[in-house]
Amino acid sequence: MLATVPATALASSATDQLISRLNRQLLYIAVPIAVLVEAILIYTIWRFRDNDDPKPTRENRQLEITWTVATALVLLFVGTASFHVLADPAVSTISDSPHGEPEPGEVPEDAVEVNVTAEQWAFTADYPNEGVTTNETMVLPANRTVYMYVTSEDVIHSVHVPDLGLKQDAVPGETNLVRTELSETGEYRLYCAELCGAGHPEMLSSIRVVDESEYDAWLDDQRSGSDGSTSNESTASNES
Repeated sequence: MLATVPATALASSATDQLISRLNRQLLYIAVPIAVLVEAILIYTIWRFRDNDDPKPTRENRQLEITWTVATALVLLFVGTASFHVLADPAVSTISDSPHGEPEPGEVPEDAVEVNVTAEQWAFTADYPNEGVTTNETMVLPANRTVYMYVTSEDVIHSVHVPDLGLKQDAVPGETNLVRTELSETGEYRLYCAELCGAGHPEMLSSIRVVDESEYDAWLDDQRSGSDGSTSNESTASNES
């Protein structure tokens, strides 16, 4: 397993774009509110700095109604924007979800299916439609829908690729789905984000996003490996 940190390009995936857009939208709301509250606080401190005989504030029903309605509108916007992103299949998907996501082996023909199995302390990627298995760098094509079915052989792990906005738990006996589309080529760090034992800090890998021709060449290269098994080569390399 590679231990060095790969050089990363500007990350971009359908998942990352949705999450980043939501963060920007919430930031546009949060910053003006924070500035307004701090301005009122500073003004109040300065205005009443010499008030040695404070009086209770007078009731202002119009101000109270305005403030309540404004708060409700902000919360409505935050809730609607968040639900829109969280309900998107590229952000929250599991194989038996009500979105009608396909089960392993049933993905569309133009999509890429990868079965990712986590175990102490490595990741194995199986491409069932391509006859390729590897526990080294996972290679994926850009501009195609990717279905990653994630599970675990032993304890709970977590497949996490921060630069692509991807994160999914790997649970023994369960299969969870990560669905996305990658649009920027480059190499991105993949690591386990769930404490899974003594070797957890070294449970590292990477995802390399390439164009279609390079992806096909990589598949051909993996198939032409000795005995047609990349996992055997990787295991021998790790043992040495």
